[in-house]
Amino acid sequence: MPLRVLIVPDKFKGSLTAHAAASAIAAGWRKARPADRVEVLPMSDGGDGFGAVLGGLLGARRHYTRTVDAAHRPLRGLWWRDKAAKTAIIDSAGIIGLAMLPAGKFHPFQLDSFGLGKVMQAAVKAGATSGIVGIGGSATNDGGFGMARALGWKFFNKNREELEEWWRLHELADVRPPARSLPWKITVAVDVANPLLGPKGCSRIYGPQKGLRPQDFKLAHKCLGRLASVLKEQHGIDCAKTAGAGAAGGLGFGLMAFAGARMKSGFEVFAHCARLEEKIGRADVVITGEGRMDHQTYMGKGVGQIAQRCRKLGVPCLALAGIILEPARARQLFAQTRALTEITHLKAAQSKAAMHLQQLAGEMAKAFHHSHSSHKSH
Repeated sequence: MPLRVLIVPDKFKGSLTAHAAASAIAAGWRKARPADRVEVLPMSDGGDGFGAVLGGLLGARRHYTRTVDAAHRPLRGLWWRDKAAKTAIIDSAGIIGLAMLPAGKFHPFQLDSFGLGKVMQAAVKAGATSGIVGIGGSATNDGGFGMARALGWKFFNKNREELEEWWRLHELADVRPPARSLPWKITVAVDVANPLLGPKGCSRIYGPQKGLRPQDFKLAHKCLGRLASVLKEQHGIDCAKTAGAGAAGGLGFGLMAFAGARMKSGFEVFAHCARLEEKIGRADVVITGEGRMDHQTYMGKGVGQIAQRCRKLGVPCLALAGIILEPARARQLFAQTRALTEITHLKAAQSKAAMHLQQLAGEMAKAFHHSHSSHKSH
């Protein structure tokens, strides 16, 4: 009996996009079981590749805008436009992303989110009345300060000097909004719930992976704290403690404060646009995967959410990963798991991920028995 197979992987970070991972898994499965009906559905919960995934789901067209990256180097910024719905889809990682910068060349005090604001302006100019912004993977820790400046917000110290670098925000005395705010509704696709400040805030939790050193925490915290308190005093904007405010170096806070955005789980945005439950419900087996399966997966990030929905709908869920940490926990969540590190060493798993993923998917297909899904009624 041919099976209906749904393949829903996330990216294998640093090795494969979600699209490339889905293609490799599909190729391996089809080779082993050519009669099965395979549907490919690349996934993103708001990080790198979110724009391509969502743009593909909505049939949106690619657009390019002249802008700058996080270090203010010139860039052709890619975004997607769903003309019928007048919706712009913007992937921050593709504009101010950490992966776009040479490793270790720039300190986070030299980087900001200005380029993202420029793309947002261009989208509105092109006729968008709503926007979906994925904010994972950013290089910045500026609380959305650069983006706000691109949108026309101005920041002054007590000497009425305009502040142009976010590391000077501890001097902030006055924030002036633009004459006209952007006339659109923004949804922010976010995959973390951190607040802006404090021990679980953006600087301490995500700053180190962007280059913040322990001796920088005090200044970073002081700057973002001052930004939040002046906005609260002068404009009644109070969202520093909102879940997700600390996402992407405080970009979640900035989008709420300066662009009136609402936060939404990136996975929920994807699931809604993909009509995920409906597709899982029609499948005999679901295959998901990501580069590194760890405690975040088991806590319900992306791939873990797929497993939970499969369980709810009584569909077996198989998982492929580059590396699986805590395999016993993985086995509780998935009907079957395989890691690339089972068949090769880590370096080859990363450099030849597609080839090894295709091989594992084929082995998984051969090992999978229809009896797993025979309890499903069709």
